[in-house]
Amino acid sequence: MTSQNKTLRFSLFALLYFTQGTILGYFASMNALYMLESGLDMGKVGIFASIALIPFVIKILFGMLSDRYNLLGLGHRRPYIVIGLFVQFVCLLLVANVNPGQNYWLFVALAFMLQMGMAFYDTCTDGLALDITPEKEKGILQGFMVGGRSIGVIVAASVAGFIAQNLNWPIVFYFLAILTLVPLPLIFFVKEITRTPEMRFNWGAFKAFKNKQVLAVAAVGLIIFLVIVGANQNVNPAFSERFGIDLSTAVLVTTVWGIGCVAGALIGGVIMDKTGNRNALLLSLVLVVPAMVLLALVKSLPLMWAVVVFFGLAYGLSQAVYFALAMKYTEPSIAASMYSILMAVTNIGQGIGLGVAGGLAKSGGFPVTFLLFGGLMFLILPFFPMLFRKKAAA
Repeated sequence: MTSQNKTLRFSLFALLYFTQGTILGYFASMNALYMLESGLDMGKVGIFASIALIPFVIKILFGMLSDRYNLLGLGHRRPYIVIGLFVQFVCLLLVANVNPGQNYWLFVALAFMLQMGMAFYDTCTDGLALDITPEKEKGILQGFMVGGRSIGVIVAASVAGFIAQNLNWPIVFYFLAILTLVPLPLIFFVKEITRTPEMRFNWGAFKAFKNKQVLAVAAVGLIIFLVIVGANQNVNPAFSERFGIDLSTAVLVTTVWGIGCVAGALIGGVIMDKTGNRNALLLSLVLVVPAMVLLALVKSLPLMWAVVVFFGLAYGLSQAVYFALAMKYTEPSIAASMYSILMAVTNIGQGIGLGVAGGLAKSGGFPVTFLLFGGLMFLILPFFPMLFRKKAAA
């Protein structure tokens, strides 16, 4: 593995994830409001959300394309990243001029293509990170990546929200389009490595999914993301019911949570590189469970802010630790493909968590839901002996 400037590499990956975070933040906190303001109902919003998620279900295909084909001799990763960013940029410029209330399916189509572009460069970014990052730096790298994405979410929730409220929605999309271009200059300074024979695409490498440790990694990812994403969906509704917070306060809650995520991601990355995989994953459990208890029991509005920061810390650390752990179990010849499959499993966990969290909150209330989700986190413990046995897969 050739040595490249560490600051340059980490800056590129943090900025690529920042750009992704701005889009994820928009879809998570603002898109439904925009569509409702345009005269659509929640049914149309739900259809839109389902279609927009499809690219992240099929991202394994992007990984296989990147692993197998060197595009025009320009590389296996960088040219695909540029293409994905360009697609996102163009779609944002176009969607700024489409009213979803008047042209619903055109709006859906453009959003689908935008998500295709984002899923494309996201997958190839992960592949490039796997290719050029030394083993000892993968934890802190994920800290920078998750932290960058969290900052992107904060920007979308705060700055873009301010633009929408005080100016207009088209300017929001132009603003996001400009942010899409931020990582581009650095892409041309980070070099891909020469692919050794063991890094060349090999269908046989998919046999790695028969490895019990790889299956254990996938199971742990499903559980963690089921818990933290499902719980996160209920935070603002729970505080709205308990404390009567309004929309502007809910946006601020998301921003404060995002700050906690940034800190947690950076701390998790450092701890993983310094103390090892097992201790870092155990710390994820030690933080998430108390966070669930605090979310269930907090009764004071001032303490609410401390709990939000703590939950953000647990959320960001858990993401960074799991992503770095998954990186360490990928096969070099199918790095992007294998990693995208493991990420797809976490997406399944998110889907289950969102559904279960909503159903439990409706039937049993928010406090019970948070406590049950805290209990679910303990399900990762039975996988520890399998994951961290001697001579674990690299």
